[in-house]
Amino acid sequence: MNARTARALQCSSLLLAVGLAATACGSSGASGSAAQDEPEFTGRGPITYVAGKDSTGVTKKIIDRWNTNHPKEKVTFIQLPTDPDTQRQQMIQNAQTKSDAYTVLSLDVVWTSEFAAHRWIDRLPADEFPLGKMVKPIVETGKYRGGQYAIPASSDGGMLYYRTDLLKKAGIAQPPTTWAQMKKDCAKVKKLPGAKGMSCYAGQFHKYEGLTVNFAEAVHSAGGEILDAHGKPHVDTSKARKGLDFLAASVKDKTIPKEATTYQEEDARRAFQKGELIFARNWPYMYSLVEKSKSETSGKFAVAPLPGLNATGTSSLGGHDLALSSFAKNKATAIDFMKFYTSEANARLALKDGSLAPPYAKLYDDKALVKKYPYLPTLKRSILHAQPRPRVVQYGDATAAIQREAYAAMTGNKSSKQALRDLQKSLRDAVAQ
Repeated sequence: MNARTARALQCSSLLLAVGLAATACGSSGASGSAAQDEPEFTGRGPITYVAGKDSTGVTKKIIDRWNTNHPKEKVTFIQLPTDPDTQRQQMIQNAQTKSDAYTVLSLDVVWTSEFAAHRWIDRLPADEFPLGKMVKPIVETGKYRGGQYAIPASSDGGMLYYRTDLLKKAGIAQPPTTWAQMKKDCAKVKKLPGAKGMSCYAGQFHKYEGLTVNFAEAVHSAGGEILDAHGKPHVDTSKARKGLDFLAASVKDKTIPKEATTYQEEDARRAFQKGELIFARNWPYMYSLVEKSKSETSGKFAVAPLPGLNATGTSSLGGHDLALSSFAKNKATAIDFMKFYTSEANARLALKDGSLAPPYAKLYDDKALVKKYPYLPTLKRSILHAQPRPRVVQYGDATAAIQREAYAAMTGNKSSKQALRDLQKSLRDAVAQ
């Protein structure tokens, strides 16, 4: 008997003995207690899985496997746009109308608090998932006020992709660990005949969630923070300014090409793959795509930890967790599908076919896997030392403010100092709500 069943039996006994109101053991009360937040998962039949565009093909393979073995409980894949902000907004709109069109949601790891606080997703039976085998920081992303509201499907850590062939030709033995070192390396590489017309570095700098990620990495890599230990905004500081200064100054001196202020993940991937960049910041999914591309970059690149101000930098913690819409039907099927999707076997498939970061700890130390996927040790380090983006209930307001001010500084419309001063005020308002 699991903990959820035991609680249900205890609750039923109380109701029969003393005639307590049914709401005492209900599944949708407002107090936030464990019994009220954790509903009974009943109903079997077709469900939907809602996520961003499947650029790796992994999601379709996993769903096809499920559907083959569960013909009466088929999963329909609803693909949302690539842009995370649009994904989040469409999921929120579905929840606000209490529609049952969405069943299992693929959430960015920083959305859990917002979705749980608004009761858009159900508290899950944590003891029915192998969370103890997963990397702890990844498991924590699915928690809200002591409850597990989302289960890790994949993690993510930012890495520095670099051209091994060009660095070697320029006499550079190791990838850079600092921003200054990276700029010096670029200057050397650009003197090579084969590097004519190349740009130095790009990440994700369009005004969308990727900019929040890259801004957070710059601030943390300079020793700053966005929220302090008490959850209060703390960006109007000299350390945070050094981080934003790196981004803004790099656009100004063309270390970051101007067109990179329009880049999302795939734009940066394509630019690196086509030989337009010496260095690029991206997630692990890019590795397999570039390697399989048969482009001039295939077989001529590697990854390293992100550089920072004075030493190795800090990644933002990324990834996707699976959550269950509070308004869905056939929740018993949904829970079983979530167990299937987040299994170790499917984590291996996602690693193999999409170079997606697995949530299972042992896969990073598997010698056979490391030999086949040499980026795993770097990725593990990135994830274990990563810092989360602001985990606040009003995340939409917080990320919009970060994007607005960081973009203003990078495009020269504000100084870093003024942008951070304005951001401090906006974050204070968002956190206070």
